[in-house]
Amino acid sequence: MKAAMTILAGLLIVFVLAGAAFLALTWAPELSVDDLKARWAPPPSQFVDVAGMKMHVRDEGPRDDAAPLVLMHGTGSSLHAWDGWVEALKGRKRVIRFDLPGFGLTGPSPDNRYSVDNDVRVMFALLDTLGVERCITGGNSLGGAVAWRAALAEPARVTKLILVDAGGYPFHSTSQPIGFRLLRMPGVTWLMQHTLPRFLVEQGLRNVFGDPDRVMPEMIDRAIALTQREGNRRALVERAKQRPTQSFAHRIPELKLPTLIIWGGRDRLLPPDDAERFHREIAGSTLVMFDDLGHAPEEEDPARTVAAVKEFLGVK
Repeated sequence: MKAAMTILAGLLIVFVLAGAAFLALTWAPELSVDDLKARWAPPPSQFVDVAGMKMHVRDEGPRDDAAPLVLMHGTGSSLHAWDGWVEALKGRKRVIRFDLPGFGLTGPSPDNRYSVDNDVRVMFALLDTLGVERCITGGNSLGGAVAWRAALAEPARVTKLILVDAGGYPFHSTSQPIGFRLLRMPGVTWLMQHTLPRFLVEQGLRNVFGDPDRVMPEMIDRAIALTQREGNRRALVERAKQRPTQSFAHRIPELKLPTLIIWGGRDRLLPPDDAERFHREIAGSTLVMFDDLGHAPEEEDPARTVAAVKEFLGVK
C-alpha cells in the first residue's frame, strides 16, 4: 500500500510539473491594439468608429466605383487574408475589407453579440459610415455566410455575391483543426484564453490548406499576434457559445443575384458538396472548383483564385 501511494504521489508531482511547464512555455498575455498597430496596421489601415467599436478597415481602389467589393474573412482570420486579391484588384476596383467583431484588430463586440445577424448589421453600419450605398459582398467561411445573409437582408444594396468556401449549410466536416474541437470542450476555455501554443496554431492552418506546405511562418506569426489582441480569445469562446442551432439554409434559394462560388476541392472543413449545393440552389450561379486547394483558397493561391473573380466582375 505504501509503495502504491509513493508511486501515485510521484505521478502527481510529474503531472503538476508537466502542467506548469506547459503553462510557462505557452502562456500568451493579451496585447493592446497599440502593441500591434505598427506591425499589423500600417497604411492603408484605418480605424473607423462603428457600432461602438473602432473597426480595423482597409479601403482601397478608385473612389468612383459605384459598387465596391466588400470582403469578409473567416473564423480566426483577419482582413489580411485578402492581401493577394486586393493587390490584384485595387487598380480597377474599390475593395473594402475589415476585421469582423472579435477578430483581428477590431476586437470584441461591446455588447457581446457574435451572431451572423450582428455581423451583417455591423457590415452595413460600416458601409453607411463610408457613404457606400451599393456593394458586392464576398467572403470566406464565416465571412461567406455574412455575405449571403447580407444579400438577403438588404437585396437592394447588394448587386453581386462571391462565396469562397462559405458557411451556410449544416456542419458536416470530415476534419477540423484541434482548436475548433477544443472550443466545445467544457473546462478548456480558461486555457484557451491564456495560452497560445504555436504548434496548435500551425496545426490549424495546415489542416485547412489543401497543401500544408504552403503555410508560411509569417502566416503563423500573424495568427498568433492577432489572436493575442485584447479580448479576442474570450470573444472566440463566446462566438462558439452563441452558435445558432437553427439553420438558415432553407433561405439560400431566395438569392436572386449574380453569384460566383469558389471552392477548394480539398476542403475538409466545409466539403465540396456544399459548393455543389450552393450552385444548385442559387439560380444562375457560377461554380469554380480548385481541386488542389483547401478551405482558404484566397490565401493558398491568390493569383489563380482572383483570376476567376476578375472574370466574374469584368475587370482586367
